[in-house]
Amino acid sequence: MAEIVVPELAESITEGTIAKWLKQPGEQVNKGEFIVELETDKVNVEVISEEAGVVSELLVAEGDTVEVGQVIARVGEGGAASAPAAAPAPKAEEAPVAQAEPVAEESSSMDRAIASPAARKLAREKGIDLNAISPVDPMGRIRVQDVEAHAAAPKVPAAPAAPAKAAAPAPAQDDGRVTREKMTRRRQTIAKRLLEVKQSTAMLTTFNEIDMTNVMELRKRKKDDFFEKNDVRLGFMSFFTKAVVAALKKYPYVNSEIDGDEIILKNYYDIGIAVSTDGGLVVPNVVDADRKNFAEIEAAIGELAVKARDNKLTIADMTGGSFTITNGGVFGSLMSTPILNGTQVGILGMHTIQRRPIAVGDNIEIRPMMYVALSYDHRVIDGKDSVGFLKMVKELIENPEDLLLGS
Repeated sequence: MAEIVVPELAESITEGTIAKWLKQPGEQVNKGEFIVELETDKVNVEVISEEAGVVSELLVAEGDTVEVGQVIARVGEGGAASAPAAAPAPKAEEAPVAQAEPVAEESSSMDRAIASPAARKLAREKGIDLNAISPVDPMGRIRVQDVEAHAAAPKVPAAPAAPAKAAAPAPAQDDGRVTREKMTRRRQTIAKRLLEVKQSTAMLTTFNEIDMTNVMELRKRKKDDFFEKNDVRLGFMSFFTKAVVAALKKYPYVNSEIDGDEIILKNYYDIGIAVSTDGGLVVPNVVDADRKNFAEIEAAIGELAVKARDNKLTIADMTGGSFTITNGGVFGSLMSTPILNGTQVGILGMHTIQRRPIAVGDNIEIRPMMYVALSYDHRVIDGKDSVGFLKMVKELIENPEDLLLGS
C-alpha cells in the first residue's frame, strides 16, 4: 500500500487546498501519473503517484485544506480494488476533519516560517510565534516590520461563551435572493495581502498622461516585419517594460524594498506583469527584462499569460519581482490607483487609450492619450523621484525611437 503525500512545494508554502481529484477510488493509476490537483496561495500543482496500482482510498475531499507532508490518499496493488472507498462527502459541521501528520518536534514550528535573521531574533525577544505572523511579502518571507506590526496590533480578548439557551437561532432557509460562494485560497490570499500592503506602507500615487501618437504609428509601421522576423506580435507592453527599466536605472530607489531599518536596492530588473485569471490577479515576472530585446519581452509576456490562465505557473515564475506593471486599460479603465505588490515600493498602472483634444503648441489637436499612474511607498521614495520616474516613462513612450536605439 502506497501513500500519496502533499509534497514540499516552496519554502513559503506550507498548505494548500484540494482543487480536484484526477483519480477516483477503484481507478488504475500509473507511476508518475497525476492523481490530484492542489491549489496553493500562488500556483496550482498537480501531484503524482509514486507507485502504480489502484486508488483504494481518498482521505480528504475537494475543497479541504491540507498541509505539506499530510497523507491524502492511498494506492493499493493489483488491477482492481476489492472494495474501494468512496470519496469523502463535502465536510459537514459534525464530520471529522482530516488531520495532518504530527510534527516530529514541537520546537520546529518556528523553523517552518521563512523569516530574515533579524525578524527571527526580534520574534524570539518578543516571545512571538513566527507562524502567527502574516507577512506582507507575497512569497511569505517574514521581515522585521512584520514582527513589529504583529507586536503592535491590539490583542482582541476572546468573547465569553454564550449559554446554551442564548444560542443564535438557525439561519433562515435560503430564499434564493443571495448566493454564498466560498472564496478560493488564492482569492483569500489576494484579499489578505492587499489589505496588509495598504496598512503597512505609506502608499501614495502620482499621475501623468502620455501622448501615444508616435508609439502607435511606429508600431503600425513595424508590426508586420516584427511578426515575420520574430513570430510574435509587437504590443505596447514591451515599450512600457523597456521604458520602466530605463527609468528604474535612473531612479534606483523605485527598484528597492524596505527590510527593517535598511533599504535593499535591487541591481536586477525582474518586471512583474499583472495577469487577470478566473481565479484572480497573478503577477508572474519577466526575468532580467533589461537583458531582453523587444521580441524576447513580448514572447515572455505571452508565455506567462498563457501559463497563468491555464494554471501552469510555477513558483519560479512568481519569485523575485522588483517592480510591477498592471494594465487596467484592457478592461476600459480610464484612471486608477494601483496597489503595491508585496514588498515592492513601486507599481505602474496603464490605462485605456482615449482620443482627447490636446494643446499642441498653439493648436488644439485630437490625440490618443493614456493616463498613467505610479503608486509608490513614500517611506522610500520622495516626490522628486516619483515624479521624475513617471515623467521619464512618459518621455520615452512619446519618443519610442529612443527605446529602440537603446535596446
